[in-house]
Formats: sequence, structure tokens, C-alpha cells
Amino acid sequence: MAIHTVQVVAIIVVSFISCIQGYFVHIDAHAEECFHDKVTSGTKISLMFEVAEGGFLDIDFKIHGPDGKVIHSGDRESNGKYTFAAHMDGVYKYCFSNKMSTMTPKIVMFTVDIGEKPKQDENMDGDENQNKLAEMINELSTALTGVKHEQEYMEVRERIHRAINDNTNSRVVLWSFFEALVLVAMTLGQVYYLKRFFEVRRVV
Repeated sequence: MAIHTVQVVAIIVVSFISCIQGYFVHIDAHAEECFHDKVTSGTKISLMFEVAEGGFLDIDFKIHGPDGKVIHSGDRESNGKYTFAAHMDGVYKYCFSNKMSTMTPKIVMFTVDIGEKPKQDENMDGDENQNKLAEMINELSTALTGVKHEQEYMEVRERIHRAINDNTNSRVVLWSFFEALVLVAMTLGQVYYLKRFFEVRRVV
């Protein structure tokens, strides 16, 4: 009985995680990319995004409801995490806009987590053990979702910071090389000047 219960928990958790969709999207300058999900009223939607590459790592972001109203909007954001409940049945749209950029494309990583449909109160007299098992499954699913999102955040941030460090290191090396060239040129110039000075004095 215990093994069967564990198998049921594993199947439900895996099916819950499969609802989490992760994407990498390339957005050209003056372009906008939108994604859609059809959900039922009361369903919880969680969205996380991070600008991985391009320009100042910023993007304009909007969430539209089925009625066309803007649920959330942000300008020039580098990352964000938003959770909201669907206020009506229909298609919800998430848009990333790079229209403010003149020539730099952006790469955005985002994850959409669509929760389960709200349950009807038709089994109020269910077994107490089943209710406890359902609560444990929900807690475990939420914890796994949080871990997955944090791993994706850390992966993207590590990639961004590594690129910044590599760029900074390259600039430091180039500047050091330039300084070395300037010092060598100044040394040669001083030697040439002193040589010319003494040659002129000797002729006189």
C-alpha cells in the first residue's frame, strides 16, 4: 500500500512539473514576441523571465487578459517574477517588446507555470488521509517548482556574469598591452632624444 501511494505521488508530481514550460526567445530590434495560454478562471499562473543577452539586458514586458486589458506591464526590466490568478476564462498573452532598441537584438529566457484548475467542492466528505496526501503533494510540487525556477535563474545569471567578467578581463588585457606599448614608445623616444642631444653638443 505504501509503495502504491509513493507511485501515485511520483506520477502526480511529474505531471505537475510537465505543466512548467521554459523557453529561450530571440527578439530582434524594433520587434515584439507574444505567447498565449488558454486557462480557466481561478487558475494560478506564474511567469518568470530574465534577459540573457543583448544591449543593457532590458526588455519591455506586458501581460494581457482575454478581455484585452493589461494585467501587468514593465519598461526596460532585466528580470521579473509574477504570479496572478486568471480572472476569467480565455487566452492570456505575454509579450516581450524590444521596440525601444535601435539595432541590438535580445535573448530572453522565460518560464510559464500554469497551476491546476480550481477544484469543485463535490467531494467534501472525502477521506482525511486522502486530503493530507493531496496537501503533501501540493507542497512537494510547489517546492520542486521553486527549485526548478531558482536553478534556471542561477544558470542564466551565471552565464551573464561570466560574459561580463570575460569582457572586463579582455578590456584589462588590452589596456595593459596598450600601456606597455606606450611605455616602450616613451622609453625609445627618450633614448633617441638624449642621443640626439649629445650628438648635437659634440658637433658644437
